[in-house]
Amino acid sequence: MESKLRVLMIEDSEDDAALIAREIRRGGFDPELERVYSGEALLAAIRIGKWDLVICDYSMPHFSGKEALKLLRETGSDVPFIFVSGTIGEDTAVAALKEGAQDYVMKANLKRLIPAIQRELREIEHQRHRKRLEREIQQLQKFESIGRLAGGLAHDFNNTLGVISGWAEMGSASASADTKAREAFHKIREQAKRSAGLTAQLLAFAKRQVLQPKTLDLNKLVSETAVLLRGTIGRHIEIKLMLAPDTRTVRADATQVEQVVMNLCINARDAMPQGGVLGIETKNVAITGNDSEQLPSSCKPGNYVLIAVSDTGTGIDAEALEHIFEPFFTTKEAGKGTGLGLATVYGIVNQHGGAINVFTKVGQGTVFRIYLPTEGSAAVSPAPDTAKLN
Repeated sequence: MESKLRVLMIEDSEDDAALIAREIRRGGFDPELERVYSGEALLAAIRIGKWDLVICDYSMPHFSGKEALKLLRETGSDVPFIFVSGTIGEDTAVAALKEGAQDYVMKANLKRLIPAIQRELREIEHQRHRKRLEREIQQLQKFESIGRLAGGLAHDFNNTLGVISGWAEMGSASASADTKAREAFHKIREQAKRSAGLTAQLLAFAKRQVLQPKTLDLNKLVSETAVLLRGTIGRHIEIKLMLAPDTRTVRADATQVEQVVMNLCINARDAMPQGGVLGIETKNVAITGNDSEQLPSSCKPGNYVLIAVSDTGTGIDAEALEHIFEPFFTTKEAGKGTGLGLATVYGIVNQHGGAINVFTKVGQGTVFRIYLPTEGSAAVSPAPDTAKLN
């Protein structure tokens, strides 16, 4: 099977471009080619497309390869750049490599082109993988630090709440029935209980919650949660269930997993103020070492059940995406969110040995994908392929 390859070719000779394209096809690639031969056309092509490779002639009448390389690197692009020329000399080639080109091939010896392309594609993949791991390590270190702080605060705060609740209980017992004093003590207890819920969310992010795992049929849990959500979500949003009937069971805390689904669905609702479609999908997935780079490296190879919650809403911009799972980070108006919803989701999923990732595009919606390790057995109750709750 031919490999797709998006090639930006900077070449003024149509015949030479055809020869290079033929060589690329002979090498087992299915190239998508665009040919340019001016600085303006090069910049336009870079803005419009995402390229796997740039092949450039060195000597052209009105636009040199050296200028093309400089323009490309000034845009911040790290795409591999290979000179293919009939005139480049050894000294010039070495200088070009120092300026950021990856290789050079003589037009009289195009057999060197495919090995050069293969090598550079491998190298750029290694570089991107290394950068992704570095970003992931930095994020994990940040989350660990925040988690330790959040867990410590939650622990100390819980101790204080326990004392407040105890004194409120004693005050309520000593106050006469149907008096303002007893009513005040009841309100103190209610607020202490509400605050305890917030500390529970912090503990979930810090992975210090005490789990009560059992065998779970996620299709059943999702279906029941969707029914509960119907009144909360609103009639302007369609809830669409896509539950694979062969979904395996997982070993997890039902209350915690339900909270994950609820939090993601509430966030999806808030992203669709004018209405839209809220989708919840389940299916079995097998994670291998060659899977998408979007998965955290902590997601070990094995069998998982995927829960995907999607919306057709506003999407998340790049700046917000960087902080999306941090506690107390929120894009909502003041007073309309604690910023603990996604932090809680992150903590619960990680405490269950799972993983989470996000795919989003501003103006087109968001998909959160949760991966929970499977027990390996089929779920007891089958679910339909698709269902709608209106």
